Amino acid sequence: MEQNSFFWPLINDNITEQDKVVMSDFILNSNRFTNGPKVKEFEKAWSRWLGVEYSVFVNSGASANYIMMSIVKQMTDKREVIVPPIGWVSDIAPVVNLGMVPVFVDVDISNMAITAKNIREAITENTAAITLVHALGFNAINEEIVAIAKENNILLIEDCCESHGATFGGQKIGNFGDMSNFSFYFGHHITTIEGGMVCTNSEKIYDLAKLFRSHGMVREASNELQERYKRGYPDLNPLFTFAVPGYNMRNSEINAVLGLNQLDRLDHNIARRRENLEIWLAALNKDTFFVEFDTEGNSSFSLPLILRDKDKKLFDKICDLLTSERVEFRVGTAGGGNQARQPYLETYKIVGSLENSDHIHDYGLYIGNHTDLTRDKIEYICNKINEVK
Repeated sequence: MEQNSFFWPLINDNITEQDKVVMSDFILNSNRFTNGPKVKEFEKAWSRWLGVEYSVFVNSGASANYIMMSIVKQMTDKREVIVPPIGWVSDIAPVVNLGMVPVFVDVDISNMAITAKNIREAITENTAAITLVHALGFNAINEEIVAIAKENNILLIEDCCESHGATFGGQKIGNFGDMSNFSFYFGHHITTIEGGMVCTNSEKIYDLAKLFRSHGMVREASNELQERYKRGYPDLNPLFTFAVPGYNMRNSEINAVLGLNQLDRLDHNIARRRENLEIWLAALNKDTFFVEFDTEGNSSFSLPLILRDKDKKLFDKICDLLTSERVEFRVGTAGGGNQARQPYLETYKIVGSLENSDHIHDYGLYIGNHTDLTRDKIEYICNKINEVK
């Protein structure tokens, strides 16, 4: 089914005519389109909005995942990474491709995030990092998880790709870990069409993120780091000294121009998505569907629908109803459900049961949440869903 034939698509057209005018004006009046001053301007604007010291603009949120895990591998000899089953493939694939071991632990259905208890049980002397995913706009962080990482000298990564503007204790997520990332893919709270950001308050991690973004070239890093490599490697051309085995994950000036323009309406988009989630959860039948999500500080990416009971026939009927009503949806919620069940995995560990993740995988789905939705539209679909027996 073509997207424009949906009564309720996953995403709305979130690139406005004014966005197109701004990009067109830039193209007509500029001579540089590769990574340059507009990228730096967007990085600084994003850092101010988020409240972090440093941001590095890359070509996707998935690239940001790869950069962060490459930094983990660069900073420690340990090779296990505690990861959630509910997230996106790019939370796990970098761990696998960099020769490290993903260690899966279960989530709490209330925020679809791994819990402090399950993290503690998975920590070994070989644990390098924790990847914490703020799935579907729900906050995943708490003081105990931050403390666990510090107590055990473990790097803490926040994946905020679906959760721009979610907060914990009044502070935006993405500020609590050693590093965090955001996606600006089409359909997220803000888009650069393709794009992502690595964020940190650590100057060392900031330098490494810039290195890994651009082939590992030292000229991308701070003056202090450049001077250190000049002294240490006097036989090398300073313009072509490669400190780490990096990638080409740079973004363009045009994408940064779009991001800067969209940033002005980001807070409005977040507020509207939160309102939509409140209407959605209030309208669902609480006896049939799980509605006790931890919505404190959320920035809802999509509208989750999870059966309380393991009822495959009912779940299939609901999917049939949504299809007949031309409502686009995704079974398994974020990333298709439990990543530990995917065929790309060969070497991995599971600590404890993944019961909640499996339940979300088998009896959960989500539909789109965007600023064009109305109360009437949300309540209409909820009433239809509630009637399914």
